[in-house]
Amino acid sequence: MELNKLKLTELVPLISKGEVRPHEIIIDVFKRVQEVEGKVKAYITLTVEKAYDMAREAENAIFSGKKSLLTGIPIAVKDNICTKGILTTCASKILYNFYPPYESTVTSKLLNNKYILIGKTNMDEFAMGSSTENSGFHITKNPWDLERVPGGSSGGSAAAVAADECIAALGSDTGGSIRQPASFCGVVGLKPTYGRVSRFGLVAFASSLDQIGPITKCVADAALLMNVIAGHDPMDSTSAPIESSDFTEYLGKEVKGIKIGIPKEYFIEGMDKEVEERIKDAIEELESLGCIPVEISLPHTEYAVATYYIIATSEASSNLARYDGVKYGLRVQGKDLLEMYMKTRSRGFGTEVKRRIMLGTYSLSAGYYEAYYKKAQQVRTLIKNDFEKAFEKVDFIVTPTAPSPAFKIGEKIDDPLQMYLSDIFTISVNLAGVPAISIPCGFSEKGLPVGLQIIGKPFDEAGILQLAYAYEQSTPWHKMKPLL
Repeated sequence: MELNKLKLTELVPLISKGEVRPHEIIIDVFKRVQEVEGKVKAYITLTVEKAYDMAREAENAIFSGKKSLLTGIPIAVKDNICTKGILTTCASKILYNFYPPYESTVTSKLLNNKYILIGKTNMDEFAMGSSTENSGFHITKNPWDLERVPGGSSGGSAAAVAADECIAALGSDTGGSIRQPASFCGVVGLKPTYGRVSRFGLVAFASSLDQIGPITKCVADAALLMNVIAGHDPMDSTSAPIESSDFTEYLGKEVKGIKIGIPKEYFIEGMDKEVEERIKDAIEELESLGCIPVEISLPHTEYAVATYYIIATSEASSNLARYDGVKYGLRVQGKDLLEMYMKTRSRGFGTEVKRRIMLGTYSLSAGYYEAYYKKAQQVRTLIKNDFEKAFEKVDFIVTPTAPSPAFKIGEKIDDPLQMYLSDIFTISVNLAGVPAISIPCGFSEKGLPVGLQIIGKPFDEAGILQLAYAYEQSTPWHKMKPLL
C-alpha cells in the first residue's frame, strides 16, 4: 500500500486503529517527493528532518492516548503562511532569509493536532498571479501536463496534492487562488467565508480579500481540515465571532429540492467550449440528484475584474510598503537611506509585484482616490448586493471555476490582462466575502481537469460541502490521478 496516495479520511481511521504509523506515512510521502519533485517543483522548502521529529511526537501522542483529529497526517503549507523558525519567503527574493518568530493561527491549530509539516509550497510572489510563474525561485508544473501551469497563486499546494506529494495542503485565496489551481490540477479547493478562518500569520496581499483554506483530494477531506482550522481568533480583528460547526455533519445527506442558481453572466463568449460542456454536464448530474436549476442574474459581474484589481492593488501597495530592507529580509546597501530603499525594493520584488504596487499607489494617490479606489468600493457593494438578491431565490450558485483548462507555461505571462481574466469567475466571490468550492467535474479532450464552482451564502460552508459531496460521489472524477 502506497500510503501517500490515500486520502486524509482514509488515513485517520487507519492511524486510530494502529494499522498505520505516522513514520510509515512520511516515508512514503518523501519517497514520492524524491520521485516527482524534480519534475513538478511544488515546494520551495522541504522540512524533512522536522517532519521526522514531528512524526515521533505524533506517535508519542498516540501511544499516550492524546491523539487528535489530524495527528500524524502530512500536510503542506503555502509559503505565505508563517511557520515559526521555518523559512517563509512568499516566493519573493525580498524575504529569501525570513524565519518568522511566531506561528500563524492555522498552523498553531495544526500543531495542537500533532500534524506533520512536509514543507512550504511554491506560489506566485506575494500571492500575485494566476499561474505560479511569478515565483521568485522557480515555476511549478501541472502534474497532469508538465508543459502547463498548475494555476495560482496556490499552484504549489494544488500540484503537491494532485501529485500525492502530501496528503492535504493549505492555500490562500485573494481572487481565486485556491479554487483556480484546484480546478487546473483536478483537486478540491475551498475558499471559506471571509472571517471564518483566522488570517493571523498570513502575510498580507489584500487584507479585505485574503482568506486561508484547504486544498484536498476529496470533499470529505476538505470538511475534516476545516473542522481544525476554522473558528474565531482574538488575534485577528477580521475574524468572525461565530462558533464553528462540524463541517462533516451534512456529508451524505440528500440534496433533493435544493435550488441551484445558474448565472447567465458566467456563460460568456470566449469561454472554452469544453469547459462549458463539462459544466452543463455537471448541472444535469445535479439535476438528476434532485436539485432544481434556476436561471439567475448577477448583473454587475462585468465590473468585477476591474473592481478587484483596483482594490487588491491598492491594498497591496499599502501592505508591501513594510518591505524596505530595514527590519528583515533583503537589504541592498546604498549611499543613503532613500537609495537603500529603492535598491532593495527594485532588486527584491519581481515584475508582477512591482506592476501591482504601481497600480495601487496610483489608485490611492491624491486626485485619483475618489475616481478609482472609492468608486471600486462602491461597485464592490453592488456586487455583494447581487449575491444577496440571488440567494433570496436559490440555495447555491453553480458556475465554472475557470474559463479554460490549464494553459501552457509562458502562454500568458507577457499579457497581464489576459492573465487577469483567468480569474474572472472567482473574483466576485472574494469581493462579496462569500464561500465557494471548486471540485473536479470532468476533463478536456487533452486530458486536462475542469473545475465546477459551487458558491454559497455567508458561513454556509457545510451546505456547500454537502452539495459538492453529493456530486462527487455520483461521478468518477475525484478518483482520477495524473500519470507522472
